[in-house]
Amino acid sequence: MPANDALRLDRLSIGDLDAVSLTLDPGEILCLSGTSGSGKSRLLRAVADLEPHGGEAWLGETAQASIAGHAWRARVMLVPAESHWWAESLGEHLPDARLDDLEALGFAPEVLDWQVARLSSGEKQRLALLRALSREPSALLLDEPTANLDDATTRRVEAWLCARIRARAWPVIWVAHDPAQIARVADHHRRIVGHRLEEAGAWA
Repeated sequence: MPANDALRLDRLSIGDLDAVSLTLDPGEILCLSGTSGSGKSRLLRAVADLEPHGGEAWLGETAQASIAGHAWRARVMLVPAESHWWAESLGEHLPDARLDDLEALGFAPEVLDWQVARLSSGEKQRLALLRALSREPSALLLDEPTANLDDATTRRVEAWLCARIRARAWPVIWVAHDPAQIARVADHHRRIVGHRLEEAGAWA
């Protein structure tokens, strides 16, 4: 396993959420749940340095505030629920895509010739994951990465993602709603209840 750094939140706060302090070891997956509007996505955006917040995030010995935002996000990479695409063809976004990764996610090599406009929301979601992971970050923030997928494709993506996370030893915060998914992928589970982030069982 690569010698990656831990991801640490030190009294990080945003909106109405009480300050959050936690440490994720390399290769550890923390699933984050809570009702709609409870602040899950905003917390991820704070960790990614996309919104003003209190406290600090650390990757190993590097403080978020010590480097430029774009440099931090290249290392602590957020994959939002709605992906953004700036070029017309998919191949422009995935110049180094590996065929085994495409196959694992249910795509033929010809997908690289497709126009982004023809992709469904679920296809965009899977390919946005591949795009993010191909950039070799040091930590991942995943905002409901399988929300638009059917059950069989969800299981396929989970298997691929978890294998890559373990192999690359990325600390991961994974926003999820489905208790069954949380039970399958989480090492730990925390839930936003009111203004607090509370410990929950992996299957709760």
